[in-house]
Amino acid sequence: MILNYAKQIVNSNKWKERKMPEIIFPGPEGRLHGRFHPQKSSDAPIAIILHPHPQYGGSMNNKVVYNLHYTFFNLGFSCLRFNFRGIGKSQGQFDQGVGELSDAASALDYLQLHVPNARSCWVAGFSFGAWIAMQLLMRRPEVKGFVAVSPPAKTYDFNFLAPCPSSGMLINGKNDKVVNPDDVSELASKLKQQKGITITHEEIDNANHFFESGMNEMLLKVENYIKDRTANS
Repeated sequence: MILNYAKQIVNSNKWKERKMPEIIFPGPEGRLHGRFHPQKSSDAPIAIILHPHPQYGGSMNNKVVYNLHYTFFNLGFSCLRFNFRGIGKSQGQFDQGVGELSDAASALDYLQLHVPNARSCWVAGFSFGAWIAMQLLMRRPEVKGFVAVSPPAKTYDFNFLAPCPSSGMLINGKNDKVVNPDDVSELASKLKQQKGITITHEEIDNANHFFESGMNEMLLKVENYIKDRTANS
């Protein structure tokens, strides 16, 4: 089951991807390009998924981002992923994370406009996108959960998470050569010391930064975490 999990997600959702229209919505520096995947229920929970670094090939079509999107969708979330400014059809230029955070806020505004009765709100991100996601939850009190995949714990400053307002999950590969796994463990340990939240940290054996192996196990752990958190909601 684990060996084929990511492939099952991709295969079972290719037709959904084709039927899901691309969207253009207003951002701080012009239009932003994304994919919005609503549930039929008007009060479905919502999730926004953020992609890795725009200057290193990151886009909303990244495999980790794509699979996270459908993991949330298959659990009943209305989901939005999009390209940061300067990527694909999104207008603007890379802005060192400052403008990208504004882009993410605009995307969340769009998502909330179209699902105004959402019963909960989550953010997720991969690598650079995880850093932006964690900043977004600090600015939006409606965010009740997060999933940070391969968060760049020393490349970027995460000291703004003091305190972290939401419980969530950090997950990374033990063979990550881009982000030192010890740095992610240190970040997780600091967050776990905070009161009022619960932080889950998972490491995937034999997985690198991009989960070229270990993707299946990572997605299953994320799915089980979301299921546990939303079981009574």
